[in-house]
Amino acid sequence: MAQFETLAVSVDGAIGRLQMARPDRLNALSRQVMKDMAAASRWFDEQRDVKVVVVSGQGRSFCAGFDLNDFSNPDPEFGVRESADLGRLMAEAVTNMNALTIAAIQGHCIGGGVVIAASCDLRVAADTAMFSIPEVDLGIPLAWGGIPRLVREIGPAATKELVLTCRPFYPPEAKSLGFLNTIVSEAELVAYVEALAQSLAAKPGYSLRTTKQQVNAVTEEMIGTARNANDADSLVIATYDPESRAASAAYLKSKNKA
Repeated sequence: MAQFETLAVSVDGAIGRLQMARPDRLNALSRQVMKDMAAASRWFDEQRDVKVVVVSGQGRSFCAGFDLNDFSNPDPEFGVRESADLGRLMAEAVTNMNALTIAAIQGHCIGGGVVIAASCDLRVAADTAMFSIPEVDLGIPLAWGGIPRLVREIGPAATKELVLTCRPFYPPEAKSLGFLNTIVSEAELVAYVEALAQSLAAKPGYSLRTTKQQVNAVTEEMIGTARNANDADSLVIATYDPESRAASAAYLKSKNKA
């Protein structure tokens, strides 16, 4: 079984599990988490018997977005642009997994966590989950291919509103917009997703993979994500824009007070 610094990864027959394992940080996305997520996605492609992968987070949150503390500290292993591009590479690796992916969402699903969920094929949320996309308040654009993924799932008007206002939204609205497949109680989430994974894993792998590939090909033709290689440049530019930097400082100050 593969070992990853920030993830818990396992395989049980035709079902794999990819769990973000930083519960003390609400599974915030550090550079290492994103690097591990991309590597784990590629590792699952080598597990030929795996038909379904459940993507989740340990503890009380799915994912609290990118780790502000991690990104505020330079890392000699990652250059500025390379760091900015890690999220895109992670999202593409999750999207392109051969196996069907099910996001099991509890607690906070923020920013980059929304991008991870949007990168999965199916999304099930606990009724107590909370979503938000705070990037604009942070003085940065939503990157990592998040915009085209959201436009494909919920449409351009809803994408603009949620990304620009940065307001929280909750499972009933997320489902009405088409972002969620199912809402269950928090107590039922694990059992429901497990039953769904078992049901899908019982079907012929070839048909599952082909259907996923066909749907992904159609959505890529409609609204492609390949152009988002320059998302990293947008993030880097934002770090030099005075107004964006002021917004980021104000946001961080408000969060530290909270």
